[in-house]
Amino acid sequence: MKKYNIALLLASVLLVSCGKKTKRELALKDQQIEQLEEQLDHLKNTEASLLDRLSDLSVINKTGAESIQKSLESINQQYSFIENLNTKIHEKDSINLALVMNLKRSLSDINDDDVQVEVKGGVVYVSISDKMLFRSGSSNLTSSAKNVLGKLASIINDHQDLNILVEGHTDNVPINNDCMVDNWDLSVKRATSVVRSLQQEYFVDPERMTAGGRSEYLPKSDNNSPAGRSENRRTEIIITPKLDQFFKLLETPKLAG
Repeated sequence: MKKYNIALLLASVLLVSCGKKTKRELALKDQQIEQLEEQLDHLKNTEASLLDRLSDLSVINKTGAESIQKSLESINQQYSFIENLNTKIHEKDSINLALVMNLKRSLSDINDDDVQVEVKGGVVYVSISDKMLFRSGSSNLTSSAKNVLGKLASIINDHQDLNILVEGHTDNVPINNDCMVDNWDLSVKRATSVVRSLQQEYFVDPERMTAGGRSEYLPKSDNNSPAGRSENRRTEIIITPKLDQFFKLLETPKLAG
């Protein structure tokens, strides 16, 4: 009986000891579970934060991509415009070159001192001395003028896409007679005589022509010598692109953005 009591006591001690150990282990496991749950909550919060940042980043990237796309489209349009402008300029230069060659060939039998053909500022200038066209102090065309103007009109009529500006120029010697008030008057009347002849005798479209006088105020040479004054007395026929086409060429396209 005594041995039985001792065994029972030992069993009770063991149960108590095992129970305490189990409780400690359970408490430890509960603590570990609690820590894991905290870590899981932290991971969930981190994931949500990352998703929010990724969402914001995707919006920024989309907006940035659209901005870059618009910038590229704008650059491409500008590049296309510049390329087109360069092409048009080259075409105009080629037309001017062909025009100058044709004019010089047509006027080859006339003294170079009396008729000069050149390109200035992208337009063609034909400068004709006054002695080829007019008598001194007069705006009436001479017979030799018909030869020059007829050859010019033939070339001009072959280029319907160009306009003609006729400018009269004088030296600085004052003029005052029954027909002319001053050098302004003389320069303008000489220009209108040339325009009228080109229209009526050589059928140049009057809508393409403009007549103007510059008097003595745009000299080519010094007026202090007879040679200089002779060079300044001239009529210039300036062949230019039609203004509406010229301005259309320079129009800037509407750019994206």
